[in-house]
Amino acid sequence: MMASAIEPVRLDAWLWAARFFKTRALAKQAVERGRVTLAGAALKPSHPVKPGDALRIVRGEETFEVEVTGLAHKRGSAALAQTLYRESETSVEAREAARERRHAERTGYQPPPRRPDKRARRLLRALGDIEAH
Repeated sequence: MMASAIEPVRLDAWLWAARFFKTRALAKQAVERGRVTLAGAALKPSHPVKPGDALRIVRGEETFEVEVTGLAHKRGSAALAQTLYRESETSVEAREAARERRHAERTGYQPPPRRPDKRARRLLRALGDIEAH
């Protein structure tokens, strides 16, 4: 449900409605930890959001730079959530580059084809990589 321009919407509720976080409690926690900023300033979860606000949202390893375009009190469909904000081109490009970099870092890692046998476990324990039970 879209809110009218007169009704203020709490920041944590907007983040939840725009589907940046799965629960409102997670959104509140992110705001309290300073992972959501408005023009570089830390906010409170109860801060009123209005169209035109430029938010920087850090979620895990991803960083979103968005402009608020709509308000909502309730969580709706993903299509509706995407109408509540507009992400900047630089933000999209930076997230894609970071995703590719993380993928490239993991590319060299090959998990072992099977569990280590008794001899290999003893060697690993000798190296100090595995705790003895």
